[in-house]
Amino acid sequence: MGKVRAVGQNVGYVRVSSLTQNTERQLEGIDLDRVFTDKVSGVNAERPQLADMCDYVRDGDTVYVHSMDRLARRLVLLKQIVDDLTAKGATVKFVKEGLTFTGDDTPMQNLLLSMMGAVAEFERAYILERQREGVALAKRDGKYKGRSPTLSPVQAVELRQRAAAGEKKTLLAKEYGIGKTTLYNYLKKDTK
Repeated sequence: MGKVRAVGQNVGYVRVSSLTQNTERQLEGIDLDRVFTDKVSGVNAERPQLADMCDYVRDGDTVYVHSMDRLARRLVLLKQIVDDLTAKGATVKFVKEGLTFTGDDTPMQNLLLSMMGAVAEFERAYILERQREGVALAKRDGKYKGRSPTLSPVQAVELRQRAAAGEKKTLLAKEYGIGKTTLYNYLKKDTK
Protein backbone atom coordinates (compact mmCIF):
# COMPACT_ATOMS: atom_id res chain seq x y z
CA MET A 1 0.00 0.00 0.00
CA GLY A 2 1.26 3.52 -0.86
CA LYS A 3 2.45 6.12 1.60
CA VAL A 4 -0.37 8.28 3.03
CA ARG A 5 0.04 11.95 2.21
CA ALA A 6 -0.38 14.47 5.02
CA VAL A 7 -3.32 16.85 4.73
CA GLY A 8 -2.73 20.60 4.79
CA GLN A 9 0.73 20.66 3.25
CA ASN A 10 2.70 23.78 2.37
CA VAL A 11 3.58 23.41 -1.30
CA GLY A 12 5.97 25.72 -3.14
CA TYR A 13 6.07 26.53 -6.84
CA VAL A 14 9.26 28.08 -8.21
CA ARG A 15 9.92 29.15 -11.80
CA VAL A 16 12.94 30.65 -13.46
CA SER A 17 13.28 31.42 -17.17
CA SER A 18 16.58 29.64 -17.81
CA LEU A 19 18.60 26.68 -16.60
CA THR A 20 21.32 28.91 -15.12
CA GLN A 21 19.09 31.13 -12.97
CA ASN A 22 19.10 30.59 -9.21
CA THR A 23 15.87 29.33 -7.62
CA GLU A 24 17.06 29.59 -4.00
CA ARG A 25 15.82 33.09 -3.14
CA GLN A 26 12.22 32.75 -4.31
CA LEU A 27 10.71 30.98 -1.29
CA GLU A 28 13.57 31.37 1.14
CA GLY A 29 12.53 31.11 4.79
CA ILE A 30 9.15 29.46 4.15
CA ASP A 31 8.72 25.99 5.66
CA LEU A 32 7.59 23.84 2.71
CA ASP A 33 6.66 20.16 2.58
CA ARG A 34 7.21 19.92 -1.17
CA VAL A 35 8.61 22.22 -3.87
CA PHE A 36 8.00 22.03 -7.61
CA THR A 37 10.51 23.87 -9.82
CA ASP A 38 10.28 24.71 -13.54
CA LYS A 39 13.11 26.24 -15.55
CA VAL A 40 11.12 27.63 -18.46
CA SER A 41 9.44 30.84 -19.59
CA GLY A 42 6.29 31.88 -17.73
CA VAL A 43 4.57 32.51 -21.07
CA ASN A 44 4.76 28.79 -21.76
CA ALA A 45 1.69 26.94 -20.46
CA GLU A 46 3.47 23.60 -20.90
CA ARG A 47 5.43 23.38 -17.67
CA PRO A 48 5.82 19.83 -16.34
CA GLN A 49 6.40 20.78 -12.72
CA LEU A 50 3.43 23.17 -12.72
CA ALA A 51 1.22 20.35 -14.02
CA ASP A 52 2.62 17.98 -11.38
CA MET A 53 2.03 20.57 -8.66
CA CYS A 54 -1.57 21.14 -9.77
CA ASP A 55 -2.17 17.35 -9.70
CA TYR A 56 -0.48 17.03 -6.30
CA VAL A 57 -2.33 19.80 -4.44
CA ARG A 58 -5.30 18.74 -2.30
CA ASP A 59 -8.02 20.36 -0.24
CA GLY A 60 -6.43 22.15 2.72
CA ASP A 61 -3.01 22.65 1.10
CA THR A 62 -1.41 26.08 0.75
CA VAL A 63 0.52 26.88 -2.42
CA TYR A 64 3.28 29.48 -2.04
CA VAL A 65 4.58 31.36 -5.08
CA HIS A 66 7.18 34.14 -4.89
CA SER A 67 5.19 36.47 -7.15
CA MET A 68 2.38 36.35 -9.68
CA ASP A 69 4.72 36.56 -12.66
CA ARG A 70 6.47 33.39 -11.44
CA LEU A 71 3.18 31.51 -11.79
CA ALA A 72 2.21 32.97 -15.17
CA ARG A 73 3.03 35.91 -17.43
CA ARG A 74 -0.35 35.87 -19.16
CA LEU A 75 -3.41 37.10 -17.25
CA VAL A 76 -5.76 34.42 -18.60
CA LEU A 77 -3.38 31.65 -17.58
CA LEU A 78 -2.73 33.20 -14.15
CA LYS A 79 -6.45 33.41 -13.37
CA GLN A 80 -7.05 29.88 -14.66
CA ILE A 81 -4.33 28.37 -12.45
CA VAL A 82 -5.47 30.27 -9.34
CA ASP A 83 -9.11 29.29 -10.02
CA ASP A 84 -8.18 25.62 -10.56
CA LEU A 85 -6.17 25.45 -7.34
CA THR A 86 -8.77 27.22 -5.19
CA ALA A 87 -11.55 25.05 -6.69
CA LYS A 88 -9.66 22.07 -5.23
CA GLY A 89 -9.85 23.70 -1.81
CA ALA A 90 -6.27 24.96 -1.78
CA THR A 91 -5.11 28.41 -0.76
CA VAL A 92 -2.73 30.31 -3.07
CA LYS A 93 -0.31 32.82 -1.48
CA PHE A 94 1.79 35.25 -3.50
CA VAL A 95 4.63 36.22 -1.16
CA LYS A 96 5.94 39.38 -2.87
CA GLU A 97 2.50 40.90 -3.40
CA GLY A 98 1.23 39.75 0.02
CA LEU A 99 -1.97 38.42 -1.54
CA THR A 100 -3.87 35.27 -0.62
CA PHE A 101 -6.59 33.57 -2.67
CA THR A 102 -8.99 30.95 -1.30
CA GLY A 103 -11.82 30.86 -3.81
CA ASP A 104 -13.97 33.02 -1.51
CA ASP A 105 -12.16 36.12 -2.64
CA THR A 106 -13.42 39.67 -2.38
CA PRO A 107 -14.00 41.80 -5.46
CA MET A 108 -10.89 43.80 -4.39
CA GLN A 109 -8.73 40.66 -4.36
CA ASN A 110 -10.00 39.69 -7.81
CA LEU A 111 -9.30 43.20 -9.07
CA LEU A 112 -5.75 43.06 -7.69
CA LEU A 113 -5.15 39.65 -9.28
CA SER A 114 -6.38 40.99 -12.62
CA MET A 115 -4.38 44.23 -12.39
CA MET A 116 -1.13 42.59 -11.25
CA GLY A 117 -1.52 39.85 -13.86
CA ALA A 118 -2.14 42.44 -16.58
CA VAL A 119 0.97 44.35 -15.48
CA ALA A 120 3.09 41.17 -15.73
CA GLU A 121 1.68 40.48 -19.21
CA PHE A 122 2.31 44.10 -20.31
CA GLU A 123 5.85 44.00 -18.90
CA ARG A 124 6.67 40.86 -20.90
CA ALA A 125 5.26 42.35 -24.13
CA TYR A 126 7.17 45.59 -23.56
CA ILE A 127 10.46 43.77 -22.97
CA LEU A 128 10.01 41.79 -26.21
CA GLU A 129 9.13 44.96 -28.14
CA ARG A 130 12.25 46.76 -26.90
CA GLN A 131 14.34 43.69 -27.70
CA ARG A 132 13.00 43.56 -31.28
CA GLU A 133 13.67 47.29 -31.71
CA GLY A 134 17.23 46.88 -30.43
CA VAL A 135 17.91 43.96 -32.79
CA ALA A 136 16.46 45.93 -35.74
CA LEU A 137 18.72 48.92 -34.96
CA ALA A 138 21.77 46.70 -34.53
CA LYS A 139 21.05 44.94 -37.85
CA ARG A 140 20.60 48.30 -39.59
CA ASP A 141 23.98 49.43 -38.25
CA GLY A 142 25.64 46.12 -39.17
CA LYS A 143 26.37 45.30 -35.52
CA TYR A 144 24.01 42.37 -35.06
CA LYS A 145 25.65 39.02 -35.58
CA GLY A 146 23.07 36.83 -33.80
CA ARG A 147 23.73 34.56 -30.88
CA SER A 148 26.93 32.58 -30.72
CA PRO A 149 26.44 28.85 -31.25
CA THR A 150 25.66 27.02 -28.02
CA LEU A 151 27.57 23.90 -29.03
CA SER A 152 30.92 23.54 -30.69
CA PRO A 153 30.92 21.99 -34.19
CA VAL A 154 32.21 18.72 -32.69
CA GLN A 155 29.43 18.68 -30.08
CA ALA A 156 26.83 19.42 -32.77
CA VAL A 157 27.97 16.45 -34.87
CA GLU A 158 28.01 14.22 -31.79
CA LEU A 159 24.51 15.38 -30.83
CA ARG A 160 23.14 14.58 -34.30
CA GLN A 161 24.78 11.13 -34.30
CA ARG A 162 23.40 10.26 -30.87
CA ALA A 163 19.90 11.46 -31.81
CA ALA A 164 20.04 9.45 -35.04
CA ALA A 165 21.06 6.40 -33.00
CA GLY A 166 17.79 6.73 -31.09
CA GLU A 167 18.83 8.37 -27.81
CA LYS A 168 16.02 10.29 -26.13
CA LYS A 169 16.03 13.91 -27.20
CA THR A 170 14.96 15.22 -23.79
CA LEU A 171 17.93 13.50 -22.15
CA LEU A 172 20.29 14.80 -24.84
CA ALA A 173 19.02 18.37 -24.37
CA LYS A 174 19.56 18.08 -20.62
CA GLU A 175 23.05 16.61 -20.99
CA TYR A 176 24.16 19.32 -23.44
CA GLY A 177 22.49 22.07 -21.39
CA ILE A 178 20.27 23.25 -24.24
CA GLY A 179 16.54 23.66 -24.65
CA LYS A 180 14.35 21.51 -26.87
CA THR A 181 14.05 24.26 -29.50
CA THR A 182 17.83 24.61 -29.72
CA LEU A 183 18.23 20.83 -29.93
CA TYR A 184 15.76 20.59 -32.82
CA ASN A 185 17.46 23.52 -34.57
CA TYR A 186 20.75 21.60 -34.44
CA LEU A 187 19.03 18.46 -35.73
CA LYS A 188 17.44 20.40 -38.63
CA LYS A 189 20.86 21.71 -39.71
CA ASP A 190 21.86 18.10 -40.37
CA THR A 191 19.15 17.71 -43.03
CA LYS A 192 20.16 20.81 -45.00
